[in-house]
Amino acid sequence: MRDIVGSHDLLFVTLDTLRYDVAVEELAAGRLPNLARVLPEGWERRHTPGSFTFAAHSAFFAGFLPTPDAPGRHPRLFAARFGGSETTAEDTWVFDEPDLVAGLRKAGYRTVCVGGVGFFNPESRLGQVLPGYFDEAYWSAATGVTDPDSFANQIAVAEQVVAAQPDDQPLFLFVNVPALHQPNWFYLDGAIRAAGAGAGAAAGDTRASHAAALRYVDSQIGRLFTLMAARRACFTIVCSDHGTAYGEDGHVGHRIGHDVVWTVPYADFVLPKGYEG
Repeated sequence: MRDIVGSHDLLFVTLDTLRYDVAVEELAAGRLPNLARVLPEGWERRHTPGSFTFAAHSAFFAGFLPTPDAPGRHPRLFAARFGGSETTAEDTWVFDEPDLVAGLRKAGYRTVCVGGVGFFNPESRLGQVLPGYFDEAYWSAATGVTDPDSFANQIAVAEQVVAAQPDDQPLFLFVNVPALHQPNWFYLDGAIRAAGAGAGAAAGDTRASHAAALRYVDSQIGRLFTLMAARRACFTIVCSDHGTAYGEDGHVGHRIGHDVVWTVPYADFVLPKGYEG
């Protein structure tokens, strides 16, 4: 990362709430063609530092990305400078500022957030915290969890951001994708919103609708990759911030210490300049 920061644009995409098992199954079944192009070796299995969005992203922006699940000390891509760090390696990009976004700003990057789930909704004071790290932050109902075209709408915002980007300034674009988060029932053909005791198996959010939401994300993400690789090579991180339960051991949702929540898919790669997704 010491060679990448400053020479590459940076794209960080969190597929909010995406389960590792669903991500692996959909990729293996050939239902994620755009992600498959950039993931020739598949998803990496990692553990998230937080079981819900706010906790996980607070750690991410401090330089603590999801950790490989194999035992051992794993060098980090980014790290704040502090004494005694055991995961700051020779190639780690080290910053002196209190968070990664401020560190990249100090290094000359324009920092932009395109939010998705409620923790990026500035209508509440809490929803202003994570976007507040960035020079610019964008959120609307059209990019939120209730709009079936949320990711396409986020990419439209990103297009405006890139169009206004000075040629000589690197860009750090962060996108929190809300499509996997509940509600996601509307991505599954034939599903209905859960309503009362008479609702059937295709009612409400399910593991199947979660998978359908991932297929929707894949149908759009190539546009984002193409956009971010148009100016210069782009170092890209795509990962989940946490998973979610759909009835496993009686659990529904996240913010719990279950394996389907703590285990997340992760990937990083360089999009070469001119990549077309």
